[in-house]
Amino acid sequence: MSRYLASRLAEIAITLALMSLIVYLLIGLMPGDPIDLMISGDPRMTSADAARLRAVYGIDKPLLERYLAWAGQALHGNFGYSRSLNQPVLAVLGPRLLNTLALAGTAFLLSIAIALPLGLWTAARPRSRADYTVNLLCFAGISTPPFWLALLLITLFSVKLGVLPAGGMAEIRPHTPWPEAIAQQLRFAVLPIGTLLLLQLGGYTRFMRAAMIETLRQDYVRTARAKGASPTRVLWRHAFVNALTPVLTILGLSFGGLFSGALITEIMFAWPGMGKMMFQAILDNDYNLALVGLLFTTFTTIVGNLIADLALVAVDPRVTLASRLR
Repeated sequence: MSRYLASRLAEIAITLALMSLIVYLLIGLMPGDPIDLMISGDPRMTSADAARLRAVYGIDKPLLERYLAWAGQALHGNFGYSRSLNQPVLAVLGPRLLNTLALAGTAFLLSIAIALPLGLWTAARPRSRADYTVNLLCFAGISTPPFWLALLLITLFSVKLGVLPAGGMAEIRPHTPWPEAIAQQLRFAVLPIGTLLLLQLGGYTRFMRAAMIETLRQDYVRTARAKGASPTRVLWRHAFVNALTPVLTILGLSFGGLFSGALITEIMFAWPGMGKMMFQAILDNDYNLALVGLLFTTFTTIVGNLIADLALVAVDPRVTLASRLR
């Protein structure tokens, strides 16, 4: 166990170092810089002023030298300031990370809670009317563009019915009772959560259905049925746990999305999350904010894979940590 974790931690460190270098170089090679934005906003700024500001911000130095200076500060926990927001990067990330986690995390848990039993139920009734209906709805959910689905929900529930707000977040006043504060936030979160839920539900259901159908064809399932095990016991005790193996891998890969944000959904509903923040940071040439946001997304994706590996060992006795090292 300790050898496996040490190996994975070393892989995480190497991956983050390489990703930080690649992302920093790519962002640095983008045309323009924050000083150009200042020049466009203040026509009276002279070229001497611009050169002085570039020296102050260190933009006049070679790109690799700037990266090494940033990496040295990052190793000491100093990730710099956001030039566009004039705040420390971690202070900017914190609230937006919580907003994204509340949005994407809720949709993720709801989609799992619905998709796994639904996929199991349809796999037990292959080629039935219910199976065809669920498959049709799943394909519709997978094929629907996020922005179009968001527009449909806004048009229906906000414009036509007027029961839910079209976007944004609730402004909670001080000393507001927590049940009322939660209710206000839920009103604003229902539509974006519903959008993400409908987009994720079809894929997870299809993965679970395919894994269950493959598992139900195995010899040990036929043996359990031949011994007189009930259909419910065969499904949940013998087939479900074994079918989770490939599904857990897919869920682990989706784990990073809980923290990286859903860019289109956050933009459509004006939700101040990680995806919208990183997109705006790249447009504003806010190197520090964009870089740390992308690195955090990389880190959570790797951690998601690690959690999926540990979950596979827990649910499948045939899988060991030693085999995951190969």
